[in-house]
Amino acid sequence: MIIAHDLGTTGDKASLHAEDGRMLASATVHYGAHFAGGGVAEQDPEDWWDAVIEATRSLLASTGTRPDAVSGLVVSGQMMGAVLLDADHRPVRPAIIWADTRSGPQTAQLESAIGQERAYALLGHRINPTYSLEKVMWVRDNEPDTFARVRHVCVAKDFVVLRLTGRLATDRSDASATNAYDQRAGVWSGDMLAAAGIDVDLFPDVLESTAVVGTLLPSAAEAIGIPTGTRVIMGGGDGPVAAVGAGVVAPEDGAYVSLGTSSWVSFASETPVYDPGLRTMTFDNVVPGSFVPTATMQAGGAAVSWIAELLAPQPTAASLAALVSDASTAEGATGGLYFLPHLLGERSPHWNPDAAGAFIGLGRHHGRGHLTRAVLEGVAFNLFTCIRAFRESGATVDRVDAIGGGAASDVWLQILADVWGVPVRRRTVVDEANSLGAAVTAAVGLGLVSDFGAARGLSEVSEEFTPESGRHEDYLRRHELFAAGYEALEPWFTRRAAL
Repeated sequence: MIIAHDLGTTGDKASLHAEDGRMLASATVHYGAHFAGGGVAEQDPEDWWDAVIEATRSLLASTGTRPDAVSGLVVSGQMMGAVLLDADHRPVRPAIIWADTRSGPQTAQLESAIGQERAYALLGHRINPTYSLEKVMWVRDNEPDTFARVRHVCVAKDFVVLRLTGRLATDRSDASATNAYDQRAGVWSGDMLAAAGIDVDLFPDVLESTAVVGTLLPSAAEAIGIPTGTRVIMGGGDGPVAAVGAGVVAPEDGAYVSLGTSSWVSFASETPVYDPGLRTMTFDNVVPGSFVPTATMQAGGAAVSWIAELLAPQPTAASLAALVSDASTAEGATGGLYFLPHLLGERSPHWNPDAAGAFIGLGRHHGRGHLTRAVLEGVAFNLFTCIRAFRESGATVDRVDAIGGGAASDVWLQILADVWGVPVRRRTVVDEANSLGAAVTAAVGLGLVSDFGAARGLSEVSEEFTPESGRHEDYLRRHELFAAGYEALEPWFTRRAAL
C-alpha cells in the first residue's frame, strides 16, 4: 500500500491507497496560518511535520493497517512558497507561503533587470510577488541577520521529504513555480538568479516527481510509525498533482477546474503555452516530459468561504446549503450586482497584488442570496477571462471537468457552465484529486503501474451541467461589464496601496 500526504494551506491530508492508486481511507490534521496586513502570509514548517506525524499515525490506527504493509510514501504540497533553512536544515524563520505579496520592491527590481516578457519566455511565468524567488529576496532585504543564516531554500513538500529521508531535493513541478527555473533548459536559471542577486547553491537538486528520494530515516520511522527502509517518492506541487488525480495526464484528456481555496483552470500539454498577454502560466508536469498550462486566481473557493463566514458567523453545512439555495434563485449580474473576487490580490488574469475584492452595483434591496450569487458569478467570470486567454493562445477548451470542494455545488457548476458556454462535468474526486495524483505518481515511481494512464480509471464523471439556452449569450455581455469594473477600479487599487 501507499501513503500520500497532501500539504495544503489549512492542513495535511494523509491518505491510504492500494498499489494501483485507489484511495482506501484518509485522515486530515489541520494547522494554522498567519495572515496580516501588508500581504503577510506565513506558516511554521514544524506544524507541517507535526501534522504529517499525527495524520500518518491516525490513518494507520483507524484502518488497522500494519506498518510493514506500506511500500512507499509520497508528498504533494502547496507551491510558490519559501522555506529558508540553515546549515543544519532547520528553519530560520516561518515559511512564507504562496499567498504572501510583500515582495513588491523585489519584483520591481527583477522587472527592471530582466523584463516581464523575457522572464515569461524563460520561466513560463511572470515576475510577481507570489513566487519563491521574490520572497527570498524580500527576506534578504528586510531581515539581513536572518538571511545571513540561510544556506538552503525549498518549498513545503521538500521540507517534509527532507524530514523523512534526510535528503533535500525538489521536483520539476515545484522548481517551475519558483521563478528561478529555466523551463526550457530544465536547470536553475543563471540569468534570473544573477538579476536577483541570489546564489544558485541555495536551491536543491531537481529530480523527476517519480524519483525515489531515499528511505525513511530511523528518527522519521519512529515518529510516524512506519519501518525504516520504506521508500519515499519525491512527489510534486499540488496543481500538477491534482491534474493527474483528475485523470488529466495528456492533451486528449481536456481541461479541468479546481475549486479549492485558490482556484484554477488547467490542462496537460506537450509544450508550454505562452499567452501574449502574460495572463496564464505553465508549470512542468509530474508526468515526465510534459507541461501543465494553468491560470490560477488567488481566492476562488476562499471567496465563497469568506461570504459564508460573513453571512453565517458560525457556518455549518446546513447554513452554507441554505445560502447557496438562496443564491440559486437570486439575481446577481442579471440584476446589476457584480463581485470582484480579488480578496488576496490577484494572479491570473491580472497579476496585481494591489487588487482587492469589491461589490459593484449594491442596492438597498440586495440580501444574502444576491451577495452569495454575485460571489459565485465573480469567480466564474474571472476564470472565464482565463479560459479566453487560453483560447487566444491556441488552446482548445470545449469542456471542463470540476474537482475541489466547490465542485460539490450543483448551483455553482451550473453557473460555471452558463458563464463559460461549455459543459462542466463533476468528477467523483471532489476532494481527492491531490491524494490520487500523488498516489499514482508514487505507483509509477515504485514500478507498481506502468504509466500515468492508470489515473484515468480512478475517477469518473458523475454529472454533467450544460449551458442553459440563452444564458451564455447573456453572460457574455455581463462579463464585459465585469471586466470593465476591474479596469475602472485598477487605478484606485494602486492609489489605495500607495496610501
